[in-house]
Amino acid sequence: MSHPIFVLASASPTRKSILENAGIKPIIRVSHFDEDAIQVSDPMSLVLTLAQCKAKAIAAEFTGQNALIMGCDSIMYLNGIIYGKPDSKEIAIATWQKMRGNYCELYTGHCLIDAKTQRSAMRYGVTKVYFADATDAEIVSYAESGEPLCCAGCFTMEKMGGLLIEKIEGCHTNVLGLSLPILRQLLGELGYSIRFSTNGTAIQ
Repeated sequence: MSHPIFVLASASPTRKSILENAGIKPIIRVSHFDEDAIQVSDPMSLVLTLAQCKAKAIAAEFTGQNALIMGCDSIMYLNGIIYGKPDSKEIAIATWQKMRGNYCELYTGHCLIDAKTQRSAMRYGVTKVYFADATDAEIVSYAESGEPLCCAGCFTMEKMGGLLIEKIEGCHTNVLGLSLPILRQLLGELGYSIRFSTNGTAIQ
């Protein structure tokens, strides 16, 4: 039996890198799903709905094929408010002024669809992220770097933003946008297993 192809319904280079570092070589298909079309106030429901919509948008292209399609979505939940990607440098600065010396919950929803059987599985992960008490100068210069404008919650953990993070509680790849432990759980739920070799990770 041939191994299924793995399709990532995301333009995120970090998600792609997570998979590749784990030995999985994904095919990239960007869903272009309009995230603003989903208005949900509960962070868990929001990330699961968006992950499912993104995966479904791409799954139609692979109907009947031996393919697994993964959709993901991440948001930051801080002081009872949901934060996605900031629309401007000014918003990033204002958000970081609330984040510094504080902590957030980073939610990432995952949806895995088996295109051959039309079965799907969904889970979400939550990781607590504790932020440094950053100075005004650090916040402004970080916002002006442009990095926080490209990610949910105005920060990255694996790049410059990591200098402003004190610690995390939970899965670190969940913060990066795709939890490897959750991916393994979803594969198992759909009847797949993983096998490691010098050539990478095979899904079977």
